[in-house]
Amino acid sequence: MSQKIAIAIIHGIGTANPEFANEKNPDKFVSGIAQRLKSRFSALMGEKLEDADSKLKIKPVYWAPILQDIEDELGKRLSIDNLNNFFGLREFVFHSLADSIGYQITPTKRNIYDTVHQKFAETLTELAEDDGEKYPLCVIGHSLGSVIASNYIWDLQNKQANIEIGNTPLQKGETFSLFYTFGSQIALWGLRYSDFGTPIAVPSPELSQHYPNIKGEWLNFYDRDDVLGYPIKNINDKYKAVVKADIEVNVSNFLINWTPLSHNGYWTDSEVIELIAQGLVKTWKSAYL
Repeated sequence: MSQKIAIAIIHGIGTANPEFANEKNPDKFVSGIAQRLKSRFSALMGEKLEDADSKLKIKPVYWAPILQDIEDELGKRLSIDNLNNFFGLREFVFHSLADSIGYQITPTKRNIYDTVHQKFAETLTELAEDDGEKYPLCVIGHSLGSVIASNYIWDLQNKQANIEIGNTPLQKGETFSLFYTFGSQIALWGLRYSDFGTPIAVPSPELSQHYPNIKGEWLNFYDRDDVLGYPIKNINDKYKAVVKADIEVNVSNFLINWTPLSHNGYWTDSEVIELIAQGLVKTWKSAYL
């Protein structure tokens, strides 16, 4: 049996970009974070870069096309191309709001929510293929993607999934070990609850049945200049007990790292990459050595 960590990477707000799911373009695949993680992981393991593929299995959760068509139609009806779009901020705000609102469950409809979650389930099915049914699972979520990932895992852990779920330990979330979030709005979504809600369990309560030595962790990265990214740990005492740390980083280059456009800078930030790679190394060794 192969010895790998399964990694599901989910994007956040923005227009659909097929390159996010294009494994043949490593510079663009999952916004470039995969090859950086592999490089740092292999260095920390004292191995060659090509050895990383024998230990890490990375798949994207590419959900943007689900909302793209209806957002484009709304944009046409509003003639947003004729409105001020200074430094692309109009498009940035439009998609951040449209994605978040479109994803929510309404009293009469949940089809978009379920369709997005079905895409997540399909990714876990891919990760579970080829002897991967019990791989430790790491989820990396950016922006709204961190909210989607949290909701998806919550539904699994509380038996509330409204979609078809596979029957392997990985697909059922039993091997969920690591959660890395950046540019996250989980704190804002907590406004739906009087006490700001209850977090998912990290790691999964069933993980010890499969990997008794894995401790698991949830790290959240934020940039103080990123108006869409927030700390999580101090939401309430329940989050404080689950989230290992909120880590402030300064992402992007000097031209935009002080602007809202820093929201997309986490993918290539060296501190983000380093701490995730360290967690993957520790987890791999705990699982297989």
